[in-house]
Amino acid sequence: MKPRKKVHLDREESVFFVPAPSHEPITNHGRVPEGGVEPASHLKGICVIYSVGENNPGHCPWDLIIVLDPLKRLMISLGHDSTNSVLSDAAGIAGNVFAFVLFLSPIPTFRRIMRNESTEEFSGLPYIYTLLSCLICLWYGLPFIKPGIIMVATVNSTGTVFQLTYIIIFIIYAEKQKKVKMLGLLFADLGIFAIIVFVSLRLFDSSTRQIFVGYLSVASLISMFASPLFIIKLVIRTKSVEFMPFYLSLSTFLMSISFFAYGMLKCDPFVYVPNGIGSVLGTVQLVLYSYYSKTSKEDPREPLTVSFA
Repeated sequence: MKPRKKVHLDREESVFFVPAPSHEPITNHGRVPEGGVEPASHLKGICVIYSVGENNPGHCPWDLIIVLDPLKRLMISLGHDSTNSVLSDAAGIAGNVFAFVLFLSPIPTFRRIMRNESTEEFSGLPYIYTLLSCLICLWYGLPFIKPGIIMVATVNSTGTVFQLTYIIIFIIYAEKQKKVKMLGLLFADLGIFAIIVFVSLRLFDSSTRQIFVGYLSVASLISMFASPLFIIKLVIRTKSVEFMPFYLSLSTFLMSISFFAYGMLKCDPFVYVPNGIGSVLGTVQLVLYSYYSKTSKEDPREPLTVSFA
């Protein structure tokens, strides 16, 4: 971390005391969090300002201010409001819970596959796509890529385990041609992820790495919106919610809105932008369900595939 600038302190508004330090990025341009701030008018000396969040998309642009005083050395950190931390944690936990419901949704399909010892006409492609998306988002959520968004890592680590389990079951019961195809796609997923990890670690510094992996995570999530869009189109065309069960539509909406709030509270557009889109699609699904539910009495034959955080 290199100093952005050095200034001599000769005005009382130059330095602030804050009750507790924070691991969150700190604001620059003289912006100070609300609450618990006192001007340090008695300090004179040299102030070294480190731009922790500058040029990092999604970081609230805060500065770490280190004051080198002739009589004593102080480190002063402008911390974030604890209320914000509690709210973001609550939103992240809620998003994990709703996502878990969605991860469980293919279980009836795989019970049928195991009972009949055949994959029948089911496709394994949605689980391949979702696995890659979960891997990329898991990588983005890890602390050494993007600190402070551990809830993104937890939900996608859970998703990775579920998708791998579904894919393995699908491969076991698939006919030979499908089995070979699914194995090839699984190794392709792992190969693409390995390349992303290698490139992000070897070719980019910390701030550029966040941008690179962040854009990839957004792209992977947006690509997953093809499934909800297809379901919406199918419901409108058939005027039936046969393939769009209410609990999945509701869970999709609640998960997306939870992670949208989480991303907003964490000032991370790579989290709140795709989940904002997901929230809109979830709202559309709920409206369509309300409108067309009276005309459909059949249970869905295959669960809806959705994107996760």
